[in-house]
Amino acid sequence: MAGAVAVGELGLAGDTQCDTKHHGGPEQAVYAYAGEDVERWAAEPGRDLPAGVFGENLRLQGVDVSGAVVGETWRIADDEGGGCVLQVTSARQPCRTFAAWMEEPRWVRRFTAVGALGAYLRVLETGSVVAGARVEVLDRPDHGVTVADTFPHLALEHAAALLDAEQSGSPRLHPDLRRAARRAVTRATAGS
Repeated sequence: MAGAVAVGELGLAGDTQCDTKHHGGPEQAVYAYAGEDVERWAAEPGRDLPAGVFGENLRLQGVDVSGAVVGETWRIADDEGGGCVLQVTSARQPCRTFAAWMEEPRWVRRFTAVGALGAYLRVLETGSVVAGARVEVLDRPDHGVTVADTFPHLALEHAAALLDAEQSGSPRLHPDLRRAARRAVTRATAGS
């Protein structure tokens, strides 16, 4: 397969995770960002947004990445028989490193306000990806909590839905998201 990139447990071949404590590991093996969201940012004067500028290693067209449900499972497939299976784990949480990279004033605040955060994914089945591959949703959990619902503030009803879903077996939550959900429920319980 010409142009195919291998996808392993820790992400795409050649994509080094420098800070696996905060930006990587199996729960954040792949970072997807929607091409339509890139186009929104590119509409600003003087913007040049080549592939990877947001830190994404998977730029998707026609997929509402930030609207994906936590735990949603995707098959990335092409006509050559290649592909892999990924599962949505969490929203990207923009940080100072990202702001410094973008060299934009108030970047974290602006990026968060737009709500087009993109999604981190874990690799369920290794394989490969090529440009133009199709994304097929294999499974979408019933809890309905989207990536965008989880950041910057996780509402009590979303936290409870995620914890209930994980307790019943699907999905396995990203550890940071699980902690945030537990904190939200604990705060609500302590306040009542």
